[in-house]
Amino acid sequence: MRKTSAISAAVVAVVGVALVMTVMRQGPDAPAPEAATKEPGALDYPRGPHGQRFLAGDSLQLEITIFETGVRPQFRVYPYDATKKPIPPSEVKLAIELHRLGGRVDRIGFVPEADYLRGDAVVEEPHSFDVKVKAERNSRAQEWAYSQIEGKVQLGADAVKSTGIEIRTVGPRQMTTTIEVPGEIKPDATRVAHVVPRLDGVVTQVLKQAGDPVVRGDLLLVISSRELADSKSAYMVASHHMEFTRVKLAREENLWKKKISAEQDYLEARRTFEEAQLTEAVAAQKLVALGASTTSLKTLATDPLENLPRYEIRAPLSGTVIQRDVNVGEAVAANKDAFVIADLSSVWVEAAVPASDLNAVYQGQQASVLSKDMGREATGRISYIGSLVGEETRSAPTRIVLANSDGKWRPGLFVSVRLVKTSTTVPLAVFTEAIQTFRDWQVVFIRSGDWFEARPVELGRSDGEWIEVLKGLSPGEKYAATNSFAIKAEIGKLGATHDH
Repeated sequence: MRKTSAISAAVVAVVGVALVMTVMRQGPDAPAPEAATKEPGALDYPRGPHGQRFLAGDSLQLEITIFETGVRPQFRVYPYDATKKPIPPSEVKLAIELHRLGGRVDRIGFVPEADYLRGDAVVEEPHSFDVKVKAERNSRAQEWAYSQIEGKVQLGADAVKSTGIEIRTVGPRQMTTTIEVPGEIKPDATRVAHVVPRLDGVVTQVLKQAGDPVVRGDLLLVISSRELADSKSAYMVASHHMEFTRVKLAREENLWKKKISAEQDYLEARRTFEEAQLTEAVAAQKLVALGASTTSLKTLATDPLENLPRYEIRAPLSGTVIQRDVNVGEAVAANKDAFVIADLSSVWVEAAVPASDLNAVYQGQQASVLSKDMGREATGRISYIGSLVGEETRSAPTRIVLANSDGKWRPGLFVSVRLVKTSTTVPLAVFTEAIQTFRDWQVVFIRSGDWFEARPVELGRSDGEWIEVLKGLSPGEKYAATNSFAIKAEIGKLGATHDH
């Protein structure tokens, strides 16, 4: 009885040790025992002494690796006999065909080197292909075939449609590169009027407010000015005196012609009249300079005396009142900005172009003006480029004239200015959204049938929507232009497939 118990305990111990050793060999991430019933994955294949794909045969067996440490990817194939004993690589003739997505076939020959056969061509990325291996030893031929999947997934038409993937064709494209710089909307300085009283006074009426539209000649405000009253009085006196001297001159001229008075009296009367005319003209010109119209001077003598200090200030141009700085009862100085009026039917966009981009900018060039806040875009033309580059900003001030008939482009609004830098046709381009990162590459997912494959690409210029492809694609190939991240996600679900 004791002997039987001892044997049972020994058996349990041996089984336990075996299980522990199995777990230790498998590592902490090994699948549970029931997982052994699952289908083998893309990396579940027989492996040789170097840990790579092992192709078994009757008299010849091969271990196939893709070596890429310090060199461009190349096949290295280790030959063995039926007992897995290494054999000289010179005894083996070997050729491999790589059948890639889309029908391309790469044929690779081999030469002996050290203890392996080295492929005579670079194995281009991606390493995803159907492989056909043909080998011969001692006049006995053997063949193998297998598939290596990397960065590749199968999606049917329904899956493509449901994920919103748009398929486009690789081909030429008109590529326009642009410069985008910040800018600010400002009033057109040639259409801005600063309204000043031009004489001292007290405000008695204000008829316009900030934001009001005005037409040239509209009454803005009225002030009471003693200086204006004095000027009007001086004009009326001068006008009255001129009329008096005119009558006197007519009388003296008549008497002189009748030889009743001396010529000297006539000449003196004419001199006095001419002086009076000059005095009246100077007084009138002073009133006109203060804003009085020439027609109003004719009725000045008949105006009520209380209107003498009344000074009306009118709009010098049509536009919008953008500033008002006067109030009723306020004493104003002659040089005070009472109103600022701007014609905003055309505005300026002030921008700063970096020195590095100045060669691509010229007067008259069309520019796009964008406002993200307003969701608006318009075009204008460059009217001015500064001659100096700022010491701190290293940019030159640039002005774009922008039509603003609806008044939506308000001064003070920050905008972006986009200018065309270059425009050319490139042989190959893809939609920018098509570019994804995969491993250490930038890739485009090429479609062939129901298969999508990550194709590494070398990229060139971009205009934001399209990007030039310098290497990696061919004209006419179909690719996932939008929502390509969905394909990347599907490949990610398959797990790691980069195994050589």
